[in-house]
Amino acid sequence: MEQLWVYIGFTFAAYSVVANDSVQTLGTWIASNRDKVRWQWMWIAASAVLIATLWIGWFTLEGDISYGRLNKIPYVEIQWYHAAAPAILLLLTRIGIPVSTSFLVLSAFASTFILEKMIIKSVIGYGIAAICAYAVWIILGRIIDEKKDVVNEKNKKLWRIGQWITTGFLWHTWLSHDMANIAVFLPRDLSASWLVFSTVLLVSLLGYMLWEKGGKIQQIVVNKTGTRYVRSATIIDFVYAVILLIFKEYNDIPMSTTWVFVGLLCGRELAISTVMENYKFKYVFPIISRDFGKMLFGALVSVAIVLSIHYIIVPGGYY
Repeated sequence: MEQLWVYIGFTFAAYSVVANDSVQTLGTWIASNRDKVRWQWMWIAASAVLIATLWIGWFTLEGDISYGRLNKIPYVEIQWYHAAAPAILLLLTRIGIPVSTSFLVLSAFASTFILEKMIIKSVIGYGIAAICAYAVWIILGRIIDEKKDVVNEKNKKLWRIGQWITTGFLWHTWLSHDMANIAVFLPRDLSASWLVFSTVLLVSLLGYMLWEKGGKIQQIVVNKTGTRYVRSATIIDFVYAVILLIFKEYNDIPMSTTWVFVGLLCGRELAISTVMENYKFKYVFPIISRDFGKMLFGALVSVAIVLSIHYIIVPGGYY
């Protein structure tokens, strides 16, 4: 029975990570390319980075595709309540709520101590991302117009090449964070057969996500200023990748990359509203508050899951 819950939990988690969280890294790329590049070519490019990230981690870290993010969360026997966490996340994903996969999935495995550290690190990540984005776009907003796609066609081609390179770097950096949300269902020294199965499943789900152009969760990106423009998308991806890389090197505690991404977009929108005369805070505040409310809801659900496991389902269990 345990093996059944492993497959169910792993599949749900894989779909949730690709369909919900990957919009953070691929969302601006999809938004600015979906009318210009066939989704099949985007699938091939994104899959190449995904496969490279999985296999490099497996070869260099003795079978650990989580890149050390699970060092503080040991492998446990998978039960129904572990598989229920990504199932809840899957439901929230389909209705377009940007919930943190790290909180919802890992909360079913982590101790309350680790969950507390994850939340603190994620809150700090949200704040730092918002501050950095505000500082960057306060300067950029005085140089370029983020509400208009005024780049000439010659420079736009260069920006598009830069965007694909930047997105690849971001996609790899992000995967090294969030692959833990899938690998938590598997042994830490992953076998070759599990590696192949994981690769095929993730590549297939990635193709489905690109085919439906990001799904409902993509609205978190497209309703922000200028995210369909290749120049704006490239700058967003680069700043986000640098922030994630810093937190990756800081320590091995998992964190919510969703919180970092939404913090980045929040700081960017605030900066643009500060600089632009016809784009005031009263237009920005509803967008920011709505996104933050959805994230807070996801955090509360995660806390409820871990408390239910500790004190109701398996009181005095292995935690």
